Amino acid sequence: MKIAIGCDHAGFALKETVLRVLKDQKHTVLDCGTNSCERVDFPDFALAAAQKVVSGEADRAILVCGSGVGMCIAANKVKGIRACVCHDAYSAHQAVEHDNLNVLCLGALVIGPELAEEVIKQFLGAAFITGSSYEKRVQKILAFENAHFK
Repeated sequence: MKIAIGCDHAGFALKETVLRVLKDQKHTVLDCGTNSCERVDFPDFALAAAQKVVSGEADRAILVCGSGVGMCIAANKVKGIRACVCHDAYSAHQAVEHDNLNVLCLGALVIGPELAEEVIKQFLGAAFITGSSYEKRVQKILAFENAHFK
């Protein structure tokens, strides 16, 4: 898979773990920055990675900031993005299967590298369950999004 990644200064330390996991699993990485601990604005990197997903350049994205929340809020402003903060393996897997999650958000000040690795693996190893009641529910969300957001 092609995975876009983005982080801010608070998420930069965990970015190394994300990159390692993606490399170990032979995914293609589209790095949207940042590339240091220098203070930056998280929306710039969340939006850049989210755009790669909606354009089809990336299959999914992983975003990291201090809590994961800021990145999640920013990414969800992009039409076609379903981003969620997940700090446990079950939520990461289930959010893909049931809600067609396409952007995983992590909080570097909340989750450690070992748990982050497991969460990332669950996110990338899961697939949306098509032909189910979940698909009907995601279609309702998409219909609302299409009707109300340009």
